[in-house]
Amino acid sequence: MRKILSTHPLHPRATGMLAGAGRLVVASALDAKTLAAEAKDADIVIVRAPLPPELFAGASLLRAAIRHGAGLDMIPVEAATAAGVLVANVPAVNARSVAEHVVFTALALLRRFRIMDRDLRAKGWLAGREHANSTSELAGKTIGIVGLGAVGQAVGHIAAHGFDLKVVATTRSLRPAPERVGFLSIDALVEQSDIIVLCCPLTEETRGLISRERIARMKPNALLINVSRGPVVDDEALIEALRRGRIGGAALDVFATQPLPPSHPYFSFDNVIITPHMAGITEESMMRMGVGAANEALLVLADKLPVNLRNPEVIERYRRRFPAD
Repeated sequence: MRKILSTHPLHPRATGMLAGAGRLVVASALDAKTLAAEAKDADIVIVRAPLPPELFAGASLLRAAIRHGAGLDMIPVEAATAAGVLVANVPAVNARSVAEHVVFTALALLRRFRIMDRDLRAKGWLAGREHANSTSELAGKTIGIVGLGAVGQAVGHIAAHGFDLKVVATTRSLRPAPERVGFLSIDALVEQSDIIVLCCPLTEETRGLISRERIARMKPNALLINVSRGPVVDDEALIEALRRGRIGGAALDVFATQPLPPSHPYFSFDNVIITPHMAGITEESMMRMGVGAANEALLVLADKLPVNLRNPEVIERYRRRFPAD
């Protein structure tokens, strides 16, 4: 029976879909040695944790690595391609979940929710209420979106149509701007935005994109929200700006090192919201991602190509490894 290895448990609906196609196994641990060992006899790997490149060299039966989500940084695509393994993902299915998280954290920062809630519980009604005098409304502000893929577009739509924000964006795409979205250069966006939202993929071009120089260009009360990947931001520069009160605050869902160590300086700021890489995780999105990944796995096991194939240059080698029946 074919083996489908998943780094994490899947939504029950996805598990049910795969039941007749093979033996679904959840990895016993997420370290490189364990994943490589448990993938040796796998036909499919469903990915929610970083895969080591050496996994592909030792997995002679492996047909596809399927990302449970959109970002491909957890899959060493070059190693997969060299081994003749298909790489696929499930794009856009958690875009709404991430966009709602962006709005939630922006509102929480503007209304000083963390410090208000803390003081209300510890010091009483009036101490909590006092913070209201320095809170701010979302409407009328400028939100700058870095990366206008599915998540960025969802953020822009909610911001413009739900909260009457002015929406500007920077993107590598040459597609026309969505309704009520204006394009700016990254530097102009950083300078003009009250809220900067990072939605871009992690690439060599975006690594360190929010640098010390760009943080210095931000408005004194600007908010930075990162739902992209941790290395897009220069952590040392952001921490320094927060310590100096140079920016208004930050909401960070992703980090260069995950899990974030409990002693990390980000935990010390009242105007920083920390979440454990869960912006895109809801009951609904987990179902959509699981079903999407299962659908792609079923196609591959039926000797078809996945809908969202991300390394088409591998097809010829893949077909030599797995000739059509």
